[in-house]
Amino acid sequence: MDKSIIADPHSRYGNARSATRHFIVQRLTGALNVLFTIFFIWLVVRLAGTARADMVAVIANPWVAILTALLILSVVIHMRIGMREVIEDYVHDPRLYSLSLTLNSFFAIAIAVLGWLALIKIVFWG
Repeated sequence: MDKSIIADPHSRYGNARSATRHFIVQRLTGALNVLFTIFFIWLVVRLAGTARADMVAVIANPWVAILTALLILSVVIHMRIGMREVIEDYVHDPRLYSLSLTLNSFFAIAIAVLGWLALIKIVFWG
């Protein structure tokens, strides 16, 4: 980046509200992911060595299903913001930058939808 742009107090680096929101959401989802990791470890240990019918019964429990759905949401949001920061830091071509951000969002949405569909299938249809 040109030093004259950095030295100019009137230059703009992006939307401050958006950056602050991303910063806060990234930290919140990171903290939530620590708690969700504890839940996920419990779930994996609980399901280790069990039959498929027992696995379906545990995951079909409303509390487990809701926590798993929230885990998927939290991880996907955290991933999307983290990848956005990587794209902002390393992609400098404006066309490629926009394409990368768009693909990042679509990828995050696809992962969330596929995860939720798999969970819904297990919960309702075994």
